[in-house]
Amino acid sequence: MPRVFGLRLTLPASLLVLVAALAAVDGTWLALGRFRLDGGAFLCLGLLAALLFMGAHFYRNLRPDPRLAAMLFGAGFLCIFSCEASVLNYLLLTKAGTRIDMPLAELDRAIGFDWPAAMRWMAHHPHLNALAFIAYSSMLPQVALSTVVLAAIDADRVYRACMALALSALLCIAIWAFAPSFGAFSVYPLPDVPVNLALDSSYAQELVRLLKDGPGLISPRDAKGLIGFPSYHAAMALLAIWYLRDVKILRWPALILNLAVLLATPVQGGHHAVDVLAAFPVAALAVFLASHMGGAAKFPVMVNKPSKAAELLPTAAE
Repeated sequence: MPRVFGLRLTLPASLLVLVAALAAVDGTWLALGRFRLDGGAFLCLGLLAALLFMGAHFYRNLRPDPRLAAMLFGAGFLCIFSCEASVLNYLLLTKAGTRIDMPLAELDRAIGFDWPAAMRWMAHHPHLNALAFIAYSSMLPQVALSTVVLAAIDADRVYRACMALALSALLCIAIWAFAPSFGAFSVYPLPDVPVNLALDSSYAQELVRLLKDGPGLISPRDAKGLIGFPSYHAAMALLAIWYLRDVKILRWPALILNLAVLLATPVQGGHHAVDVLAAFPVAALAVFLASHMGGAAKFPVMVNKPSKAAELLPTAAE
């Protein structure tokens, strides 16, 4: 288990320490710098996370139900962590290194991936592109649903999945801060043939402007995914595959859907192919670190009966 001031921490406690540390970094940086923050919007999300944490505390200590406690805790953690990580990413715009999109585009060509040709091909296959759009857009709903599903199976797995998501995000942010990139759609123009995309050239141009001019107003209302390399979208897809791999009725749908996410990411997300490839070691390292951290909170008393969801979602190990 990780230690803080000599104390051995469980995974839930480690996640709370991570949230507190990020809050301290963001808060100090905001206080020392000249940044504009949409305080009202972030306050609302903070209150929502607090309510979810309170619910988790209730079902952990006052009416013990480890599954429900894990689900509420995971939802609260993902809510507040995503805000804090987004703020940190925006603050790092002022300290980011030299942009590397051109070298990444050259790497793509070196491994045989022609992004403009791929976009033209997809533009001429609108039905396939529509499926790619759906797959790419499914990632955040997948994360939310996975929290519920994993909680019905094993509370510990929720905490580990949250830790892996957080660690992979921080790894992506750290790499991006050293060598920022915004994807292939910030290098190449889109094809003349109309194509329905989750993200387009105007999105890429806005990212480039942010790197040049600074973050402006930082608000969750219009927060953008800044990271090109490694692709955090692809890392989340890989983590979904991993943590749902032994859920009998979901492992194959999750595998197929998230393989589609990986294939769709260069087109719908405007990424270089190497952005997706770089997500593999990031996700693997995050899973490794999360699996070797502290255990989840223990529940000495089980008041509620096993949930129906747990019965409907047996694992492959059974």
